[in-house]
Order: sequence, then structure tokens, then C-alpha cells
Amino acid sequence: MKSRARQRPGKIIFVTGTDTGVGKTILTGLLVHHLQAAGVNALAMKPFCSGGRADVRLLRAMQNGALTEDEINPFYFPEPVAPLISARRRKRLISLGEVLARIKGIAARCECLLVEGSGGLLVPLGEKFLVSDVIQRLNCEVIVVSRNQLGTINHTLLTLAALKDLGAKKITVALMETGKKDASVKTNGKVLGELLGPIPVRAVSFLGKKANKIGVLKKRVKKLKKTLAGFCG
Repeated sequence: MKSRARQRPGKIIFVTGTDTGVGKTILTGLLVHHLQAAGVNALAMKPFCSGGRADVRLLRAMQNGALTEDEINPFYFPEPVAPLISARRRKRLISLGEVLARIKGIAARCECLLVEGSGGLLVPLGEKFLVSDVIQRLNCEVIVVSRNQLGTINHTLLTLAALKDLGAKKITVALMETGKKDASVKTNGKVLGELLGPIPVRAVSFLGKKANKIGVLKKRVKKLKKTLAGFCG
């Protein structure tokens, strides 16, 4: 009797940011929907979520309900604070090993898994581990999401320096347009491209004020097909 071949875990792409609220969930949702539409067995997770669970519901809808809310988000805390703080209040101990096991369990079910992080690289998730520790242990590709506005050059360079120290191999920067124009908007992408080369800096056009609406977001996928393909390879 032939033994069943063991499925290899899918490629993991970690979506982190220069800060909270920079557009990580929106980009993750766009990417997973783009990949599924292209015939790729892709899934998306947000292992840690604090405050409301609207981001989790958006990711679930953008991957057409392929995962439950608890599979997408195994570690949920109602307070809008760093996960470590909320976990301590509840005397809940979460280990790095448990987080990695949850991610790898979902990765084994698909060809490509997008993992959205919480806030930026140095957000504390549990006792003695940060978002950066998860990325390092996964040894995965990384997308850094940043806002195209004044200050993004400093924030993005700091994040990339930290990622290089971790030994991250393949990194891409997603420069998200916000709809708010300041004097830096026209030059941020060019300057970051010069300073970070050969790391790609890809601009994502402003998606509109209703970008968090599922129907609107799914329509945007078609218009951004070429841009999204650049992030996924």
C-alpha cells in the first residue's frame, strides 16, 4: 500500500507595516483575492487582532469564506492595545511556538499564505517575542506597507533596517496612496527607490474612501491586477 505523500507547506508572505493603520488589511485582502482569481490556492490570516474584528471579517470575505474567523484570527483581544498587554490582563500565556504552529497549519492547506502582522515590526505579541520574531522564525518573504505621506521615508528606512538585521531575504515595499496630498507625495517613491535599491518600491493607488467595503474592494482588484501581480511573483 502506497503511503500518502506529505503536502509541503505553501509559500508564506508576511505583510507588516511601518505603523498601525497604514493599509495592511486592505493590501492583504486585495492580494488574496487577486491570487484566488488567478487560480492560486491562496489563503490569508491575521493571527493577532485587537479591538474590533472588522479586519478579520474583511479578510474572510476577500478569500470567499475559505477560512473561519477563528482560523484567520486565532488570537483575539477586545482592547485596542498591544496583544501582550491584553494577554497579561487576562493571564493568558501565548507562546511563539503556538503562533508558529497556527500559521504553519494553515500554510499546509494552500499554495500561498498571506500573514498580516499587528502594527509594526516591534509590537510585542507575547512574553519575550515580537512581530519580528515571528517573521524571523518563518524565514518568509515580507511586504512592508507604508503610507505615502510626510515622514514615510524615515519610518520605511527604519523598518527595512530592522528586517535586514533579521536576515529577511526577499522584501518588497508597498507605498499606499492616502488621498491626502502633501509636498512629499510626488517624491517619496523615487527617493525610497534610490535609497532601498534593489528592494522594489511599488506604489498602490488611492482606493477611495469606501475601500473597506467588500464589493468596492473586489472591483479594485481587476484595476490593480498588474500592481498586485508584482507583489506575488
